[in-house]
Amino acid sequence: MALGPARPVPLSAVNPVAQLTAIAVVTVVLLVSGDLVTPAVVLAGELALLPAAGLHRPRPLLARTWPLLLSAAGVAWVNVAFGSLDGADAWLSGATWGLRVVALALPGILLVAATDPVRLADALTTHWRVSGRFAYGALAALRLVPLLAAEWETIRLARRARGMDAGADPVAHLRLLGSTAFGLLVAAVRRGTRLATAMDARGFDSGMVRSSARPSVLRPTDAWFVVTAVVLCAVAVTLSVLSGSWSPVLG
Repeated sequence: MALGPARPVPLSAVNPVAQLTAIAVVTVVLLVSGDLVTPAVVLAGELALLPAAGLHRPRPLLARTWPLLLSAAGVAWVNVAFGSLDGADAWLSGATWGLRVVALALPGILLVAATDPVRLADALTTHWRVSGRFAYGALAALRLVPLLAAEWETIRLARRARGMDAGADPVAHLRLLGSTAFGLLVAAVRRGTRLATAMDARGFDSGMVRSSARPSVLRPTDAWFVVTAVVLCAVAVTLSVLSGSWSPVLG
């Protein structure tokens, strides 16, 4: 799965720092609220941004969101099956938690889908004064993420070539999955260690003040994006209160 858009999309015009600020606003509101209306309204606003992030087609959307949807379904099921509520209240609680998980995670998917990691690192170092060691180390890590899928496939095919096939045994499938995941972890640690050593050798840990070859500029559009997120959260909370379903998590 590629990080960032293959070609510019409308959401790419918004500065990554503005997107992160909007995500922080949405996260705070969703963590405070414990009702169904608030995450439902916020999620509706997030879904409206899918075309702007280039995720209007079902296949790329499902490719990026299936782990999120699976996690949300699991959280909802756990609340229904093992919660202290019964009947309709249990299903309402499960739906609330499932929607909260999706509404909390979807902004991050939109950010990754619409933002070039290089722009993100430049924006963090320019506007939030994040350490270059951290920002560009994170950038290098993000660049390596697509290699994990190729590495996984290589390990799987190599094991199959050596006759390591689980067949129809589910227990053997789990064991083979665990050993493959461990092999992938070892390979990722080795690659990350080599990359970190190479970056340190090139002066990324020198402590010197660095200039930026790619300026990151905040525009009025970025401010309006954050304001829109605040308005969306305010509308969600207002509708929740007016409907009588507002229920803060802490009280």
